[in-house]
Amino acid sequence: MKLELLHIDQCPNSASAHKLLEEALTALDHADTEIHMRLLKSASDIEGTGFAGSPTITVNGTDIFPGGAPSTDLACRIYMTPNGFAGLPTMDQLTSALRDHGF
Repeated sequence: MKLELLHIDQCPNSASAHKLLEEALTALDHADTEIHMRLLKSASDIEGTGFAGSPTITVNGTDIFPGGAPSTDLACRIYMTPNGFAGLPTMDQLTSALRDHGF
């Protein structure tokens, strides 16, 4: 399985998303899973990636949070969490989504 974190250069949540993803993988006993960081720099970089704003987490090219609208813009992403909108999913949301995708 290929796990990717798609992000843009100006995204204030990229580093936090990477850390949260590492923590979620550790909690799921998959700490050895490689996280591929993919920096998207242009609209052509977005094509075929499943990008729905930065940060987007994909497994084998599929967004693990399917409620995100695909984007053709280099933009930030908003996640709906139990506490309202946020720049990242919660740990519970992330571990659940990863489990749903085979982790």
